[in-house]
Amino acid sequence: MTDQILFSRTGDWGVITLNNEKALNALNWDMVKAMYAQLENWAALNAVRAVLVKGAGEKAFCAGGDIRWLHDEAKKDPAHASEFFRDEYTNNALIYQFPKPYVAMIDGITMGGGVGISVHGDFRVAGDRTLFAMPETGIGLFPDVGGGHFMPRLHDGLGLYYALTGARAKAADCMASGIATHYTPSDKQAHLEEALLATPLSAHAHADIEEVLDVHAGDPGSAGVNDIRKDIARIFEGRESLDDLMKAMKADNTDFASDTYKTLSRMSPTSMRITFEQMKRGHALDFNDNMKMEFRIVRRVMAGHDFFEGVRAQILDKDRDPKWKPASLGEVNDADIAHYFEDLGDQELELH
Repeated sequence: MTDQILFSRTGDWGVITLNNEKALNALNWDMVKAMYAQLENWAALNAVRAVLVKGAGEKAFCAGGDIRWLHDEAKKDPAHASEFFRDEYTNNALIYQFPKPYVAMIDGITMGGGVGISVHGDFRVAGDRTLFAMPETGIGLFPDVGGGHFMPRLHDGLGLYYALTGARAKAADCMASGIATHYTPSDKQAHLEEALLATPLSAHAHADIEEVLDVHAGDPGSAGVNDIRKDIARIFEGRESLDDLMKAMKADNTDFASDTYKTLSRMSPTSMRITFEQMKRGHALDFNDNMKMEFRIVRRVMAGHDFFEGVRAQILDKDRDPKWKPASLGEVNDADIAHYFEDLGDQELELH
C-alpha cells in the first residue's frame, strides 16, 4: 500500500484523498492500482452508497500522471511503461461505469490523469482555484484517459479546441463548457464536504447529493470562454480534417484565429493529427471502445519520438524548444497516423 492515496469511510461514504501534495497529487502506478482495488471493493459493499474523491492541499486536485517516471521508464522499456496506461484506463472505465454516485472535488489544478479520475464521475465540483487543461499535444502525447469520449461531446467545438490547444479553463469556463457540474467557492468547499458526508443517503442517493450540492452552489462569475465561444464554434466545429481546420483558421481575420494558429504551430504535428483523429473516431465510440482505441495509440506513442522530446523540452531541460519529428503537419501522412489506431493483437486492452 502507498500513503500517497488515502481511503476512509464516513457515514454512507467512501472517501479517497490523493495525498501526493509535493507532486501536485500526480498519479503514480501504485496510486492507480490502489484506487482501482478500493473502488472495486466499495462498488460491492452495500454500506458504501457514494464515493467522494479530493486532493490534499490547496494547489491541486490532481495535476496528471507521473510524466517524468513515464519518460524514464518508456525510454528503457516502452512495453512495460504502457502497462501503467493499461491500469490507468481500466480505472477510468471503472469510474465511468461506477454503480454509485461519484463526486470529485476539483478545486485546484485538474489536468491529464486528474481529468480521468474526475470528469467521468457523476458530479464535478469546481472552486476558485480550479484550473482544467488537457495539455498533452505540447508534450508529444494526446488527451487520453477518456478524452476521446468526453471532449467530442462538448458543445460548440469546445472539446476539439481544448484537446488541440491545451487551453486552460477556470471554474466559470468549466461550468460553461460542462466539464464541471457545480461550483462552490474555495472557502466553502470544506463546509460542502462536511454536509455531503453528514447526509444519510437513501435509495435515491443521486438526488440526495444533488440537493446538498445545490444548497452550497455559488456563482463562478462570467466565463472567459463564452467571449470566444462563437469564434471557437466557427473554426473548430464540424471540420472533416485537421488541414481543413488549419486552413479555416489561417483565413479567419480575427485575433482569436491568429493567436490560436500560433499556439497550434508550437504543438507536436504528430500529436495534433493523432488528436484530431481520436476526437473524430471517439465521437462515435462507446466508452470502453474509446479506451481500447486510446490504449492502441499510447502503446505506439511510447515507442515513438515526440513524447520523449516534448517531455525533455517542457519538463526536464525546460528550454521550451522541442524538435518534433516530423517537424510539420505536411510531413505527417495519413498512413503514419493510421498505424497508431491499429489493433494490438494479444496486447489489446480488455475491459468488462
